Amino acid sequence: SLSSTISVAAQLQENMAYIGRRYGAKKFIAYFQNYTNTYMPYDIFKNYMEAACIENILELDISTRPDCIDSKHLDILKEISEGKNVNIVIELGLQTTNETSLIRINRGHDVQSYIDAVTLIHSYGFAVCTHLIMNLPWDQDEEVIKMAALMNSLNIEMIKLHSLYIAKGTVFEEQYLAGVFQMNTLESYVDRVVTFLGHLDPQCAVQRLVGRAPKEDTVFCNWGLSWWKIKDLIIEKMLNDDIAQGTMNES
Repeated sequence: SLSSTISVAAQLQENMAYIGRRYGAKKFIAYFQNYTNTYMPYDIFKNYMEAACIENILELDISTRPDCIDSKHLDILKEISEGKNVNIVIELGLQTTNETSLIRINRGHDVQSYIDAVTLIHSYGFAVCTHLIMNLPWDQDEEVIKMAALMNSLNIEMIKLHSLYIAKGTVFEEQYLAGVFQMNTLESYVDRVVTFLGHLDPQCAVQRLVGRAPKEDTVFCNWGLSWWKIKDLIIEKMLNDDIAQGTMNES
């Protein structure tokens, strides 16, 4: 992560040099990850996207909200995709299919906004990666089946799963410390992820099984465990229960 005062091209060049040395990578994805990357004037958005189209960049991956992307953004990306010969992926944070939970976490959009955004993005031929939180305190265990069903019905190409963490200096921190809600157990999280994956179309690529956040910035994160330990628990349960992606949909 580099300073935002550094140009897009310079940030990419520096990161590509580091990753190239460490992993031997030759081709790269320009990932506009943090915050809402379409929440800016269209001309500035276009400049950022074009600036990322440097040598050895094969794809632009743009993270945003379902209610912050429209046809003007997609027109710009279509022109860049065809002119620069780069692939486009749009990442959308849905988090849950539970409307009540969306209100509780102050998302500011509903499920229909997400469906509309996916339909629009797909009409341009771009892929969608959806972010989902598996352990929101107000979601019942069955909610993850609804999440998987929605992903399947919309032919979502990729998903990233997250465990809820509580960041310092937030309303959530105040509520958590005051006991307004309790966090689900680690066992519950593992069970929900396995259930979700069991109902998810095998054609959907799973890019992440658990999120991460700096320990110093949170009052709760991943039950105090390393992310890879939780990943191992998920894999272990899938193997022990003989569950693979999509097999719980089979008759």
